Amino acid sequence: MTAPAPPALSADNPLATVSELPFRLPPFADITAEHCREALLAGMAGQRAEIAAIVGTVEPPTFENTIVAMERSGALLVRAWSVFGNLTSSVSTPRLREIEREIAPLEAAHDDAIRLDPGLFARIDAVHTARHDSGLDAEAVRLVERYHLDVVLAGAQLDEAGRARLTELNQELSTRSTTFGQNLQLATEAAAVRVADRAELDGLSDQEIAGAATAAADRGLDGYLLALLLPTGQPLLVKLRNRELRRRVFEASVARASSGEHDNGPVAVRIATLRAERARLLGFATHADLVLADSTARTTAAVDAMLSSMVPASVANAEAEAAVLREAAARDGVELAAWDWAFYSEQVRAERYAVDTAALRPYFELDRVLVDGVFSAAERLYGFRFTPRPDLAGYHPDVRVWEVSDADGTAVGLYLGDFFAREGKRGGAWMSSFVRQSRLLGTTPVVVNNLNVSRGPDGRPTLLTLDEVNTLFHEFGHALHGLSSAVTYPRFAGTAVPRDFVEFPSQVNEMWALWPEVLGGYARHVETGEPLPQATVEAIDAARLWGEGFATLEYLAATLLDQAWHRIPPGAEIGDPIAFEQRALADAGVASDLVLPRYRTTYFQHVFAGGYAAGYYSYIWSEVLDADTVEWFTENGGLRRENGDVFRTRLLAVGGSVDPLDAFRAVRGRDADPEPLLRRRGLHRPGERP
Repeated sequence: MTAPAPPALSADNPLATVSELPFRLPPFADITAEHCREALLAGMAGQRAEIAAIVGTVEPPTFENTIVAMERSGALLVRAWSVFGNLTSSVSTPRLREIEREIAPLEAAHDDAIRLDPGLFARIDAVHTARHDSGLDAEAVRLVERYHLDVVLAGAQLDEAGRARLTELNQELSTRSTTFGQNLQLATEAAAVRVADRAELDGLSDQEIAGAATAAADRGLDGYLLALLLPTGQPLLVKLRNRELRRRVFEASVARASSGEHDNGPVAVRIATLRAERARLLGFATHADLVLADSTARTTAAVDAMLSSMVPASVANAEAEAAVLREAAARDGVELAAWDWAFYSEQVRAERYAVDTAALRPYFELDRVLVDGVFSAAERLYGFRFTPRPDLAGYHPDVRVWEVSDADGTAVGLYLGDFFAREGKRGGAWMSSFVRQSRLLGTTPVVVNNLNVSRGPDGRPTLLTLDEVNTLFHEFGHALHGLSSAVTYPRFAGTAVPRDFVEFPSQVNEMWALWPEVLGGYARHVETGEPLPQATVEAIDAARLWGEGFATLEYLAATLLDQAWHRIPPGAEIGDPIAFEQRALADAGVASDLVLPRYRTTYFQHVFAGGYAAGYYSYIWSEVLDADTVEWFTENGGLRRENGDVFRTRLLAVGGSVDPLDAFRAVRGRDADPEPLLRRRGLHRPGERP
């Protein structure tokens, strides 16, 4: 490898050195887009120089001079990426998007220059061959094995022509994925539905109407603006009584990025075909096979077996729900359409189970849910304590910072919360890290949760839906994974586990949202302080299975669509992407005019601009582990510190340093049983064991 000379960093670039703020929190107030660009370019060149030094050493390859040296390399690049990646997702601007487009192919070329270097592979391969005879501990052996698998799957064993073609593919894929994500963000903002007459918003609360007015004013518009969230289903469809407006919102959602200057259809086709060619070049039949080579599922056959076993029952359940909803809609003289489903489903829920989800919102005030719910559960279970740090600034005024400590007062790290939707922030909810824990590097974790909830207008409290409460607990489960990390090597820290395992701890954390001791602490009326009535809690539990047919089918449809896109052979003629989507859903037995995929092709960010390509199945794969673990907690007394200590030390803390399924067995004492998941989702067919 020939190392380029690292560009000089300007004297005032805050990313040039390790932050002096507590826990190495980046000094966001001092960092500009140009600082990020400069640090990214210098960081890539610097790491290339470090790798060149590793390859050029005359000493025989060892764990220390090869693998550990690689773990230590690229410190500047890691700092720059941790900041830049979050800024482009959370506070995107035209300049940041321009830099992102510039950097994406350069970053792909940088990664390939390292992973495809024959000299580096020879050293890694030598350490890998001798790993069991070198006196290494278990974590070090696993690190060697991970590095070896990483570079093999990245194409290190290809010949020179193969490496050259792979580099071309990766660079174009990086560019196309960036385009997809930017198209989607801009198309989603453009698709927001304008409403002139307040009367059309009948059914929405005063807070929601005020929020829509604020959203319009923020863009210099009159009237009201209904912004769209990432999935197909929009929460406002539950409440809007004006059927024509429901139709407008739904059609705006499903048509996003499917035409005009931000059309993602051709982009998705190109990404899928490039991935297919790359997989074949690397010796795999399809991109899905390549992805699953580094997963807990291992094979497409295993994924197919799980998904196909769930389709018949989920379709039957959704059809049964549809029959009930048609009757409800008929009372209004309405022939049920997809944009009516959520509205009438909510009516049925209220009639059958006395649960009005809109009436729940005053009991779910954001700060109370966070402090008296999410944080409180984490303290009871794991001993974590959260202390506000108003002296530390985030990257946007919305961001708040807490210092996290252990029960004995030991410092753990920082938790940042960025909960509000705004222009320039991509949809959805996620967790990411600014600093990863590592004993090797002497670092402690700094993690952030991003949500997209509507801010309470005019300084009034922000009220959450029940779904948003669950999302907050879910994303905090990812944060706990990062905060609990106790590994030596950064390669294994926190959520650095296979894609089909990463959702498991976060899904487990959702169980505490409705756990009586936790719910009683936070579910209090924002004005009166009265607790959520017990009868309502019981009704929520009774209504648990209502809507599972829809929820499971829309998820399976998206999952099977993901698999279809990533099982095409190289050179396949796709044609119209929407027609491909329709054929794929029909072939999988999940096509429905009433239940569309949770994400359609042109706004399926997870797989075309994220890390879930051929891996969206991981949510339900992880849910098998999650549902069984929930039963383990319940069997052992629930919210007890002893249980938390086991889950934290045996699973959360080890990150990727052990085989994930071994970590699961260390908690559960056996392999996962799928029965708890089948019960949870009501997926047993008639005559099967309940």
